[in-house]
Amino acid sequence: MKPEPLRALIFDFDGTLADTESAHRAAFNDAFAEAGLDWHWNETLYTQLLEVAGGKERILHYWGQVRGDTKVIDAGALAYTVQRIHDLKTASYERRVHDGAVQLRPGVQHLIDSAFDAGLRLAIATTTSPVNIAVVLRSAIGLDWAHTFQVVEDAATAPRKKPHPQAYLQALQRLQVRAAQCLAFEDSANGLRAAIDAGLPTIVTPNAFTTHHDFAGALHVLSDLQGKTVAELRSWHASAQR
Repeated sequence: MKPEPLRALIFDFDGTLADTESAHRAAFNDAFAEAGLDWHWNETLYTQLLEVAGGKERILHYWGQVRGDTKVIDAGALAYTVQRIHDLKTASYERRVHDGAVQLRPGVQHLIDSAFDAGLRLAIATTTSPVNIAVVLRSAIGLDWAHTFQVVEDAATAPRKKPHPQAYLQALQRLQVRAAQCLAFEDSANGLRAAIDAGLPTIVTPNAFTTHHDFAGALHVLSDLQGKTVAELRSWHASAQR
């Protein structure tokens, strides 16, 4: 059988395209203080909470840990409070991005530019909110970042969180390519599982919060994408089909 050509790259966002998690953690703590809560997520606790995909889901999970069964609380009041905390967190995160707290990971910008110039289609498949994506990529790439990433699946369009493969499956559908024609890029075990379940060969670049994860099944595990070329990606993609 003739090997499939590489036609598209699909990237996770938080922790993969950009070093965002430290800024997210700080923004959560800002929001807790502004909401009058005595919560504080240190790095160890936040690393554990990252096992829960989604910011609002993470807040709700922690609420259950520190305040007991959330089912005894009026559902409407709980949802309102969680949304308010998350809104405060998003505003703080945006301020931090504008202040330069978030940067693309090493090698990402060059690889994106090279892949785009080579005619590969680029997409994002993530569980984060669209505002978080836009604020970082506007700062890092410019106002025309959506021209670079032709497809974006996020918390608004793909609400089923990783490790569910919804974001990847929808990205493939919108890109109009088969999984065998793509490479995925992830940083976490949940993300890797989502990509693999969508049929995608996956390159993992762990960050400080995910180095302890199990990446069995990854095509490659790299410290970052510094110096990686489209030619290497094509070679790795071809090897995944043997």
